Amino acid sequence: MAEKKEKKKSKIKKIQSAGHMRKIMADYFYELNNAAKAGSPKIAWCTSVGPAELLLSMGFLVYYPENHGAILGSTRTANDYIPVANAIGYSPDICSYLTSDVGAFIKGETPLTRAYEGIEGVPKPDVLVYNTNQCRDVQEWFNWYSKELNVPSIGITTYRNIGEIHDYHLEAIVGQIKDLIPTLEQISGNKFDIDKFKHFVGLSRDCTKLWKKVLETNTAVPAPISFFDETIHMGPAVVLRGSETAIEYYKLLLEELEGKVAQKDGAVEEEKYRIYWEGMPIWGKLRDLAEFFIDLKTAVIASTYCNSWIFDAFDPDDPFTSMARAYTEIFIVRDENFKEKYIEGMINKYKLDGILFHDSKTCPNNSNNRYGMPERLQKKLKIPSLTINGDLNDLRCYSEEQAKTNIEAFIEQLEAK
Repeated sequence: MAEKKEKKKSKIKKIQSAGHMRKIMADYFYELNNAAKAGSPKIAWCTSVGPAELLLSMGFLVYYPENHGAILGSTRTANDYIPVANAIGYSPDICSYLTSDVGAFIKGETPLTRAYEGIEGVPKPDVLVYNTNQCRDVQEWFNWYSKELNVPSIGITTYRNIGEIHDYHLEAIVGQIKDLIPTLEQISGNKFDIDKFKHFVGLSRDCTKLWKKVLETNTAVPAPISFFDETIHMGPAVVLRGSETAIEYYKLLLEELEGKVAQKDGAVEEEKYRIYWEGMPIWGKLRDLAEFFIDLKTAVIASTYCNSWIFDAFDPDDPFTSMARAYTEIFIVRDENFKEKYIEGMINKYKLDGILFHDSKTCPNNSNNRYGMPERLQKKLKIPSLTINGDLNDLRCYSEEQAKTNIEAFIEQLEAK
């Protein structure tokens, strides 16, 4: 009789808080599912860096299609659905979050049904609310659902390529936020309450402060958590900000990571090199890449992506202007000079040895290698960089052999310094 094959032991160190995170994320999806079935509370779909605090203050439960897109990527089901969206006219070159999510909807499928017993599909929205601070694609994405589901799509159009943020930027955004209120009042059946709005802005501020502290534990040597784990643990900061639940979770995670720092328990044993990840994750390859870098004794410890959910500007005493500033300060909307200074600051703060740029085929707005930035940073800071080609969801754009060969050569370059 053949011997039972031994299960491969993971090289990735376990984070104990992950069990609690899985529970609160399950609770979040079940609450949405129950509301969709009962018709109450009302459900708003929102872009990930959209006006969630306003929606929460008006009694909506908030669902994030981009989070669902990431789930499609991480479960490696995205490529089953992208061609379905292509077949109705969406280009293979646009956001693969959009195309995989739309394709999954057309087929009536979602990984949520496999993860959570009793959930049959994504929760039907009563309103769709976007902010184009990430890209145009989110507006087109929500407009498709608006036509398909016959629900209103409303939103905010943000300035792009911003250097210094001026009052006129903020005033324009504040005006657009306030313009959402009458429609949201009509749909929710609730009048806007400034005190409730301040309350939820305050909760998001507290969440973001703790998430920032979580990420900053990686200034320690060795770093206690990898970028690949951070992309998972940022889930509550994305979908549960504006809640006590997210705050309590990050207190728990922070305590655990501070304990690891005190014990010098790094995510990578015998950490030799520290790398910055610039760009989107490759969702379907998180575990594979995490273990690959562990073998190279290289810690990927800081990123633009995970820091995108740090909103330092939130101020419950000035909720409209601070929300406008918080959602306009994010890296993706800023000009090249700002982005280069930001990355320079991260290199110094986290004591980094190199930068890995991910050129994501369908996400040009989050691919910052295309206009000479790696070369300019290397010349200015004397820090090596590498660009790998791939995509956030479409694994047809990612050559594992080529990427790993290039990464190995890059680490050899660091060894030779």
